[in-house]
Amino acid sequence: MGDRRPQGRLGWLTALLVLSATAPAQAALQLRVAIEDGVSQVQVGTSSAAVVRDAAGRQVGQLKAMDGLVAGSQGGQVTLGGLKSGQLWVEPQAGGYVWIGDRWYRGRALLSPKGGGVLAVNYVDLDEYLYSVVGSEMPTNWPLEALKSQAVAARSYALHKRSKVGNAQYDLGDTTRWQVYKGITAETTSTQTAVVQTAGQVLTYNGAIIEAVFHSSSGGHTENVEDVWSSPLPYLRGVADYDQYAPVFQWQETFSAAQMRQRITGVGNILAMTPIALTPNGRVRQMKVVGDAGQRTLSGDELRSALGLRSSLFQVSPSGGAGSGAKSTVPATFVVQGRGFGHGLGMSQWGAYGLASQGYGYQQILGHYYQNAGLAQIQVTP
Repeated sequence: MGDRRPQGRLGWLTALLVLSATAPAQAALQLRVAIEDGVSQVQVGTSSAAVVRDAAGRQVGQLKAMDGLVAGSQGGQVTLGGLKSGQLWVEPQAGGYVWIGDRWYRGRALLSPKGGGVLAVNYVDLDEYLYSVVGSEMPTNWPLEALKSQAVAARSYALHKRSKVGNAQYDLGDTTRWQVYKGITAETTSTQTAVVQTAGQVLTYNGAIIEAVFHSSSGGHTENVEDVWSSPLPYLRGVADYDQYAPVFQWQETFSAAQMRQRITGVGNILAMTPIALTPNGRVRQMKVVGDAGQRTLSGDELRSALGLRSSLFQVSPSGGAGSGAKSTVPATFVVQGRGFGHGLGMSQWGAYGLASQGYGYQQILGHYYQNAGLAQIQVTP
């Protein structure tokens, strides 16, 4: 890798970060993860016998093992079978799992009415949550050091989001808008090992847990955060990536003239697409789209969404339908050539795979992708 090799700048902070847990003290820090939010109804069950409690903690019912019920709302209260209350806790006994929607989860569930529907929140121990997130976000057969990098990044990201955007009802969601959480189906021995061997470790800057964003593949070089989003952050700096193993390192999509007209509206038949602002590494920030009925300026993210592209690191080449004299004809096709998958900020997962495959440890991997950050050990207090 020559002089582009990561230097492993990640150091240990001497101080402990002390977090206050809002969940009951019988467990380590619990996260509240919204699994279903405002849906008309959701199926709920447990793998073992379960106790159902109201908001005051009073037992109001029981569930038999593997006996699923439909939760909904009525008159501003949540319903579950024949039970009805302002809120209902579903608590599996004897180490059982809870079924919410279409998956099994560790921990317990809180059902609340919301917007004429029901909100189902999984209360789960932080590390048990991470068992699933690591396997939901990264292939479980990847090198352990890559999985450990993902565990630390995901733990940091979850706690940062919890402190910044968590609300009165939940801390996180379970989709790519947050980080993917698929319950116990995504767990394996390797993901559990990665979480256990990095227990309590988070990435910090100036004593605060960082927003440890990550993505699949940058296409060769990650970005400075201010070139993609908004304000600069000292730990989200562009660095050389090692994602050449990624199947999405390079990609190509071809669109017909009709497809482009349908996906990018308001300009008629598209004649030309010209970038007017790029990041230092070539991601599209703004693109001028010229058609036979007008023109628009779109952001790279808007184009990525409209065309269903893997990233905003792309170039567009029209083909066929060349101009004739002063009159331009509509190109027959548009070939989009791009690299990478995702926003290109923070840790590249395929880059972590590449570095781990070459013998680098998770501390070196994290130190490369999160410049100026340090590792700290959290201490949870009830």
